[in-house]
Amino acid sequence: MSSFQEKEYNTSSLNIGLWKKIFGLMNNKKIFIITSIFLVMNAVGEAIFPIFYKFAIDSFASGEVALDYLPYFIILISLNIIFVCFSCYMFFYMAGKIETTFSYDIRKICFEKLQNLSFSYYDVTPSGWIVARVSNDIARLAEIVSWAFVDVIYGIIGIIFMIVIMLTINVRLALIIIILMPILFIITYYLQNRVLFHSRKVRSINSKIVHGFSEGITGAKTTKTLRLEEDNYTNFKKETKNMYNASVKRGIVASLFNPLIFGFSGIASSLLLYFGGNMVLLQVLEFGTLLMFVQYVTSLFSTMRPIAADICDLQMAQASGERIIGLIDTPLKIVDSEEVIAKYGTNLAPKLENYESINGDVSFKHVDFAYIAGQNVLKDFNLEVKHGEMIALVGETGSGKSTIINLLCRFYEPVNGNILIDGIDYKKRSLGWLHSNIGYVLQSPHLFNGSIADNIRYGKLDATLDEIKEVCKLIKADEFIEKLPDKYDSLVGEGGNLLSTGQKQMISFARALIKKPKIFVLDEATSSIDTQTEKVIQYAIDNVMRNHTTFIVAHRLSTIVNADKILVIKNGKIQEMGRHQELMDKKGYYYHLYTNQFNEETLDEALSILTSI
Repeated sequence: MSSFQEKEYNTSSLNIGLWKKIFGLMNNKKIFIITSIFLVMNAVGEAIFPIFYKFAIDSFASGEVALDYLPYFIILISLNIIFVCFSCYMFFYMAGKIETTFSYDIRKICFEKLQNLSFSYYDVTPSGWIVARVSNDIARLAEIVSWAFVDVIYGIIGIIFMIVIMLTINVRLALIIIILMPILFIITYYLQNRVLFHSRKVRSINSKIVHGFSEGITGAKTTKTLRLEEDNYTNFKKETKNMYNASVKRGIVASLFNPLIFGFSGIASSLLLYFGGNMVLLQVLEFGTLLMFVQYVTSLFSTMRPIAADICDLQMAQASGERIIGLIDTPLKIVDSEEVIAKYGTNLAPKLENYESINGDVSFKHVDFAYIAGQNVLKDFNLEVKHGEMIALVGETGSGKSTIINLLCRFYEPVNGNILIDGIDYKKRSLGWLHSNIGYVLQSPHLFNGSIADNIRYGKLDATLDEIKEVCKLIKADEFIEKLPDKYDSLVGEGGNLLSTGQKQMISFARALIKKPKIFVLDEATSSIDTQTEKVIQYAIDNVMRNHTTFIVAHRLSTIVNADKILVIKNGKIQEMGRHQELMDKKGYYYHLYTNQFNEETLDEALSILTSI
């Protein structure tokens, strides 16, 4: 199970600051202004309808106004209907546009953020959590902002107009309605907080479920080989049951809104008819005015029903908004200075014309590093590497080999000390500049779903097919590619699952090589491949890589016997350093490490021969 713990959000009401941040993410603010104009138009048009009815009863029905004016009255009502229909159409049109634009803007911002987040973020954050944020939560938030939020504004504007009109015509009748509204507001406020509590619980459990789905797909083979299906299914049922229970509780609380408002509407109408009816009988109030107030009560509380539901939706969406803003506000641990950005640009907008050429000299100067404060992995680490040298890093697991590589690639940065490229601190140049000059081959290569040519072309997006074929010939990858039915157009499958581990590694090698990097990094690139593929990659290391500064984290020591320097790392320090034969002659730690591995490999080979007889 993942040790990732999602941040808990404990605000008990609508977070105005949060919603300001959310709306601030939208680039086109004019859409909201235009939508607001049509909202006001629609609210005014609907609010004056009862006035027309009042006038018709009190004037035409009573005979105060001649029926000759009736056609003009009908035309006036018709114009208002057209006005309301047009503003309503534009309101819905603009709300749909807000949803599309808002969703696009936030997804773009989130994706840009994910591209710039440091290596350490992905070390601790599950992919399922990220997927839930950029898919479910963004879609939910865009829907709420475009419809629920706009509906709330529309409803509030309409209520304000209706209350102003009622107060203008008859204060006493208006107060009967207004007195009930604070009571309704207090009860609604309490229910909103309960809905928000359960909504956060639902979103949190949903993240765990999505994460479980993601791990179940990516780790399907491991699940089956370890027979974890029952355990995974049990955990999944537990989480879905928790989500079901939380969703039901949320639904029960949310369902109280409509009956509550309907009841208050009935009470308000009854009081209005009682007091207003007596006033009509006493001839201090016209019948048309009473009818107008009854219509306003119906409209007022029917408007409050969707407002209550929309506020409930806003409370639920706030949980999504909190997580999205949490992602966007995640601090970047590896950032270029303003001066560097001004010269070299950013990862997403690089100024390639300012990228200097690189020779390949590398220096570690008194470097300290710790993943956890106070627990140093490297302490006062120093290393000088000249252009074209091949440096091999060996040692026990956890000794600091991969940390040195991660620091070189600036996936992490030193706590103290400096790392120089060609004599200049690499922080004085951009991340993009550094990574464009480094070719990296991982122990477990990742291929994207596409063709072989496409995967190699990721190393150099404008590479021609001839360039791809040339680099594949250099490392003899063409020998297996040419045998495939579609050759370079052959699909590799999800994660490269249509190819063997060795074939994936060779494509990964070609992808790194095609960019012609000055610094090459192989992080245990031969530890999980077959002997034949290892020989091919060994050929590439010994012959193709001679013009590159190369760092090799080695598992199989037989692959580094030709290295210019072999560094034996122990507890974050260089225990021994030299060429293969020099270290063997010393008969120190490396000698024992190499001879033990050689004996194990010889024994395994002998056993393999015996079992095949």
